[in-house]
Amino acid sequence: MHSVGTPVLWAIFTVVIAIMLLIDISLQGKHPGREITVRQAVVWSFIWISLALLFALGLWFYFKQTTSLAIANRQTMAFLTGYLLEKALAVDNVFVWLMLFNYFSIPVNLQRRVLIYGVLGAIVLRTIMIFTGSWLVSQFHWVLYLFGIFLLFTGIKMFFVKENDQSIDKKPLVKWVGSHLRMTDTLHGERFFIRQQGILFATPLIMVLILVEISDIIFAVDSIPAIFAVTTDPFIVLTSNLFAILGLRAMYFVLSGIAEKFSMLKYGLSIILIFIGIKMLLMDIFHIPTAVSLSVVAGILTLTMFINHIVNKCKKII
Repeated sequence: MHSVGTPVLWAIFTVVIAIMLLIDISLQGKHPGREITVRQAVVWSFIWISLALLFALGLWFYFKQTTSLAIANRQTMAFLTGYLLEKALAVDNVFVWLMLFNYFSIPVNLQRRVLIYGVLGAIVLRTIMIFTGSWLVSQFHWVLYLFGIFLLFTGIKMFFVKENDQSIDKKPLVKWVGSHLRMTDTLHGERFFIRQQGILFATPLIMVLILVEISDIIFAVDSIPAIFAVTTDPFIVLTSNLFAILGLRAMYFVLSGIAEKFSMLKYGLSIILIFIGIKMLLMDIFHIPTAVSLSVVAGILTLTMFINHIVNKCKKII
């Protein structure tokens, strides 16, 4: 697979990610079980976003010095577009996490540990999926058309299909996991497993972790094909994807108290998926520049937030 990622770039990216994860995990270890405040979540969200922007700036300077200004602009724009796209689609995933925590009555002070493991699992799973997808695209160009059709169908379905109101415990996946685990009825702090009378039991916390990981796989099936519409370079795809994922835990605690105010978000995300799907289907007929894609995605998100603001104001009046 051809990639702009040199050994130096891969090494820098790996070191940055490893350092930030160690800092995040060590802070959790120093204060286990303590609730994270909205202010702390906002600060961490700002840190993660700033780090992604600094990385993009570093990419631009590196490519400008080693290649050309045109390549530097193109690759940096691809990174920023992929990052914004993944960040936007991840919001829906965050709302699913909120629903899971609420249903299983997981207190805020225990959610942090689940989210740390969830993010670590997402990094591993998405890395495997991205390299697999990059290999498929490099070997079979027509796979991009399948991605385009899938995204177009997913976007249309998201726009018109109502949310499934089926209780979580009635969903086949939850019933299957529950039937294969010997589980306690109550939580036992941050422990995923406990022994009672010499028998190993799972706690409801492990059920939530499994569902968090599965939800990320489901959303990755949408988001990873979407970013291949921006670039097929594995380095740009992986870096933009992982930088977006690393801020998910902080984003969750920022959005957890205002989730109900984003009722129109799914329509904006569905239109983005439709746009990306159409772009992929037209890639060999009409090329949409990356800068245009970035503007369209940002414009749709901005318009969606504006409409959401109007809808929320109307609800207050009514």
